Amino acid sequence: MNRINQKLQEDKKILSIYFSAGYPNLNDTVQIIQDLEKNGVDMIEIGLPFSDPLADGPTIQASSTQALHNGMTSQILFDQLKDIRQSVTIPLVIMGYFNPMLQYGVENFCKKCAEIGIDGLIIPDLPVDVYAEQYKATFEKYGLINVFLITPQTSDERIRFIDSVSGGFIYMVSSASVTGSQSGFGSTQEDYFKRIADMNLKNPQVIGFGINNAETFNQATQYAKGAIIGSAFITHLTENGTGKIEEFVKGIR
Repeated sequence: MNRINQKLQEDKKILSIYFSAGYPNLNDTVQIIQDLEKNGVDMIEIGLPFSDPLADGPTIQASSTQALHNGMTSQILFDQLKDIRQSVTIPLVIMGYFNPMLQYGVENFCKKCAEIGIDGLIIPDLPVDVYAEQYKATFEKYGLINVFLITPQTSDERIRFIDSVSGGFIYMVSSASVTGSQSGFGSTQEDYFKRIADMNLKNPQVIGFGINNAETFNQATQYAKGAIIGSAFITHLTENGTGKIEEFVKGIR
């Protein structure tokens, strides 16, 4: 069974952390992953930097730009992670845009992910219809879960279609905004969280965008299996370097 599915079956709320590979420094990637697992994070989303990140707010964009300046590429990331499964057991997901994967070759990219022990991919700009028609078989061949995003504007019909082609979790974007652009959740978002929970989808939901502290983590996980923190963790890395990861995680739960 895929590590993502195993983790989702555990009787706990999932804390997933996102960071940009190659940030703050090119060779920090593996140490950050190891430290996050050591301090109790349940899943990690490794951002593959891209020059035109549509869904990312200024904090993640800046870290992605710096990582590219540091020299991060798909191949360097794969080289950095080649032995990651000797020290890390939690699910690892690569989150990135489709262009670098297309350039690398979709099948080659998936094969490489499988070889090093990546469990899934999140590709915000790959439409679910295109995935289902052209790439689903390739992902499944290499045992990779593809995670799709939904927003408050996504129709029930499309959510059910996404649910039907998904095999891990659904990434529930908390609001129609970019990452890192809000603080706290109001009644509109809570109504949305509840509406999706009441749809009784076959895949659990994990909420992202706007989770930045214990309060928002707890708010989100009232209605969902877990929550994802990205911008707040990158801000922490920017301000503290890689030395105070334990402090950050303990501040969430």
